[in-house]
This record gives sequence, C-alpha cells and structure tokens, in this order.
Amino acid sequence: MSQPRIRRRRRTDLDGCVAGLATVHQVDRYPLNWPADPHRWLREPHPARAWVAVDADGAIVGHVAVHRLPGPGNGPPARPTAEVARLFVVPSARGLALGSALLDRARQWASARGTDLVLDVTSGSAGAVALYERAGWRCTGTSTAPWTAPDGSPVSLRHYSLRSDTAPAIAVRRRPSRAAASRSSGGSSTSTS
Repeated sequence: MSQPRIRRRRRTDLDGCVAGLATVHQVDRYPLNWPADPHRWLREPHPARAWVAVDADGAIVGHVAVHRLPGPGNGPPARPTAEVARLFVVPSARGLALGSALLDRARQWASARGTDLVLDVTSGSAGAVALYERAGWRCTGTSTAPWTAPDGSPVSLRHYSLRSDTAPAIAVRRRPSRAAASRSSGGSSTSTS
C-alpha cells in the first residue's frame, strides 16, 4: 500500500469512516461498545477539527478528531485544552505510521493555537498506550470509566496529556513516492473517548 494522505474530514467521508471503524471494532474491539449511531458518534461532540487518512483508491483508512474542552467555570483561567478522540487506523493500513501521523496532525493544530491536548484510552489497549508514550504523551492518572464494557464490567481508563509548548514532533516513517524514489538512489492504534 502506498502512503495514504491525510486531509480534513468532509461530510461525505462519514460512510467511509464508519466502514473503517466497523473493521477496527471487529479486530480490536474499538470502540469497546459499538455506538447505536456510529455516524453521530464520529460527529459528536462537534469536533473543532477532524482529519482522515485516505489511500490511493480514496478509501478512508484512518481518522482522528479534536474537541475543544471548556475551561473551569471558576478560578483563574486555564490553558486552552482539546481532547484527541476517535483515533483509529484500519488493520490493512497499519505499519505505515498513520497513527503517529494523525496524532501529529492534531498536535500541529493544537500547537498553532496554544492549546494543550488530552486523551483517554482503555488500560487494556497496549498498542495505543505504546503509541502515545512513544509520541511524548504523559500519563496523568487512571480512573474508572462512567460507562461499562459490553459484559457490564467496569472499564479502567488511562489519561494522557501533551502540552502545546513542549510537544515534540512525532517522527513519522514515510515511504518515498514512486516519483521521489526514482529521482534518488538511495497503529496503529486506537484510543477511546
């Protein structure tokens, strides 16, 4: 597979996003509880920005969104914060560093706005935890989710943050395009929200 390109999500992408998400759910159980309306789940809460990774055939192979979080109602103003959410890469596109590339796109957006990023991931999502920690995210604690697993058992969450002023650039392995290769001689992951 050639390196997919990342662009802003369009309304017309939602069917492709849901198809990709269904594949991820079958393989990884993300989201842990399949939403009653997956189109709505991807759209809400209304994201400040969302991006998709698209392969050469136009299929959606990855997705990430950021949602602005409200500041505290009382006390001193807090730094602007947004939540990274709905991150997934379809199994057939893994190994191309798309999870890192999608996270980097969210980081660039946040850095340009002086906005810190946070995210939650289920504690059992070892691949996602490894991705975030490689990318410089800091675990800030754990909690029990306000929702349960499909069998009714409690779900443990890990909370991560990334400050916009200290966010490292994420190294993304990119394959050269065929044109670039001919001119020179020489995820994946999932998160829960």
